[in-house]
Amino acid sequence: MKLEPRRVDSFLTAPDAAIRACLVYGPDRGLVGERSARLARAIVADPRDAFRVAALTADVLLAEPTRLHDEAAQLSLMGGRRLVHVTDAGDAVGALFARYLGDPPAGDGFVIVEGGDLKPRSSLRRAFDSAKNAAAIACYLDGPREIETLVREVARSHRLTLAPDALPYLVSSLGGDRALSRQELEKLALYAGDGGAVSLAEVAAVIGDSADLSLDDAILAAAEGNPVACERALARTLAKGESPIRVLRAALRHFTQLHRTASRLDDGADVDEAIAAIRPPLFFKLKDSFKRQLRLWPARRAAAVLIALVEAERQAKSPGMKDETICRAALLRIARGAMQAGPQRTS
Repeated sequence: MKLEPRRVDSFLTAPDAAIRACLVYGPDRGLVGERSARLARAIVADPRDAFRVAALTADVLLAEPTRLHDEAAQLSLMGGRRLVHVTDAGDAVGALFARYLGDPPAGDGFVIVEGGDLKPRSSLRRAFDSAKNAAAIACYLDGPREIETLVREVARSHRLTLAPDALPYLVSSLGGDRALSRQELEKLALYAGDGGAVSLAEVAAVIGDSADLSLDDAILAAAEGNPVACERALARTLAKGESPIRVLRAALRHFTQLHRTASRLDDGADVDEAIAAIRPPLFFKLKDSFKRQLRLWPARRAAAVLIALVEAERQAKSPGMKDETICRAALLRIARGAMQAGPQRTS
């Protein structure tokens, strides 16, 4: 069965007794690892205990099809529940797990299976979704709400006091991968020290080299009319595994902000007043760049970009379309449009 999001936390703390296996999968590999580790600790106090835990890869199971059943059936020499932890699983082991869940060994052995971004028709997903004695937990990339929750969690655990403008900056700067975001926040906590106070400037200095900056750089370069820098930053972003859909959505958010600010200018506000109305507040180091972009993208032109980005996302999601190609073409089209409207930039 597929667990509903509201049930995931309680399940990871105390798995249902009738459940013999759990598939943890999704595009957020950091969250997959985090949830799998938490579930393992709920089964075995020490997941490194070689007497109670068998760590296997999917390739090992393919080479030895009976290994899964044999490991799960073993009794722990020191007592306690047996845990089998399988990593790198995909559809190649879908049939194997379907057979296992249909006829599991006696006892209470538990199997955790870590998978990647499995599609709805995945045989491995179907095996777990349809089994009454199994659970499936999807791990999608964090959105703003999940990132804010993570920030508050880490801040609370280290008794950090965040400046009012530091929280929205963190939410907008951290990426969707849970492990990378937590790593950046722990780095910030180490810098501030337990019980420390953290300002916006300190957050920017410490988090400034996060993986999400390549994405931001690509969008800013496009908006400023620098196709060379845009292509370079976009290549870095995609090489790190960023989703082209997320890139398009980030560009959509940025141009929505530009459009709203440009509309305030049309209504008679001066540029500083219009920028001050942005929520969450614009990071101070980006203000000069944003002012340049406002000159290149008045409300009418920014609105046209919004329409184009929505259409690009629609095309990228269509069957048979190459989402990376569509994403790259959309950003470079924006960069060339800005370059035509202002001074040319080549580096």
